[in-house]
Amino acid sequence: MTNEILVVVAAAFVFACGAMGVVYRKNPVAVLMSVELMINAAILLLILGSRIHGNAEGQAAGLLVLVLGAAEAVVGLALALAVFRSRSRVDVDEPKEIAG
Repeated sequence: MTNEILVVVAAAFVFACGAMGVVYRKNPVAVLMSVELMINAAILLLILGSRIHGNAEGQAAGLLVLVLGAAEAVVGLALALAVFRSRSRVDVDEPKEIAG
């Protein structure tokens, strides 16, 4: 097996773990961590494609996606904290709407 195939298999495994975490977890922090796993798997494939084609644009795009993923996690944690302050329990399935 070549190194590229191993990276694709590893990225698929990491993405599958993240997808299972999103489906089965009810805690918003665990769901956000699972989404970050899925984003990291996509970044891994983006960097692999950049390495195969021999250019650095994919690596720069991977860095940009990584920064946007961190910003997404900050916003998601702020929303989870706002829901936790209004209720004693935090469950992703419980709130039907977010009213200000």
